[in-house]
Amino acid sequence: MKKLLLLSGLSLFFFIARAQDTPLSTANAGKVWSSLYQQRAAEYKALCFQAYNIAKLRLDEALHHKHKKPLAVVTDIDETLLDNSPLDAVRAINNQEFDLKAWKQWTAKGVADTVPGAPSFFKYAASKDVAVFYITNRDEDEREGTTKNLKRYHLPFADQEHIILKQNTSSKEYRRLQVLKKYNIVLLCGDNLPDFDAIYDNKPSEDNRMAATEKLKKQFGSKYIVIPNPSYGDFENAIFNYNYKLTGAQKDSVIRSLIKLDKSL
Repeated sequence: MKKLLLLSGLSLFFFIARAQDTPLSTANAGKVWSSLYQQRAAEYKALCFQAYNIAKLRLDEALHHKHKKPLAVVTDIDETLLDNSPLDAVRAINNQEFDLKAWKQWTAKGVADTVPGAPSFFKYAASKDVAVFYITNRDEDEREGTTKNLKRYHLPFADQEHIILKQNTSSKEYRRLQVLKKYNIVLLCGDNLPDFDAIYDNKPSEDNRMAATEKLKKQFGSKYIVIPNPSYGDFENAIFNYNYKLTGAQKDSVIRSLIKLDKSL
């Protein structure tokens, strides 16, 4: 694993050196810093440990009560369990936008590292006879690479039944409801708010997302365990009004119009 991290670091250095004379868009420059934070900041690791430590406490609390159905935890995969920052970094540092083909080439390898604290938590849940369901918006043709990646770290329940990929919609609500038919979901883990509640589906505005989060505030740290992801997610889509065709320059314009600045300087 240390060798893989070293190679990732060397690759990042190579692309920085190659791209240093090419100005990055504000958005991509931000993604580079976000990836660097995810890979190098002890604070990021601490936040992940904090989230999964709380998850363990909440799971232990649930285990002390009687339940009519068997227990389950539901988790997202990307940036909740698996760390895709090497791909995010190499594209951002080359001033490239997200590309589905490049993404699927990456996931097919099945080599993503894990998010700190995640493997030990899900293994602990399994040791307590709590089922783990991986509800992800990866596509069906990513199943093989996804399964390979989970099994690489001996993660529990890495099988056809428990890896629930995207089918007809990116909304995870129907898939959560299917799990609820047989299980009592005691925890949901994710990095993106639609991982938790259908209230975040259907492209809500920034204001609506904020209002929904205020409404659900008691659930965070209780039933909803949020993993930090500053690189991408629906927060970004909402900022750009779900316009996926914006150029880097257009994104920069939106960012400059929205960010709060000290105008006295």
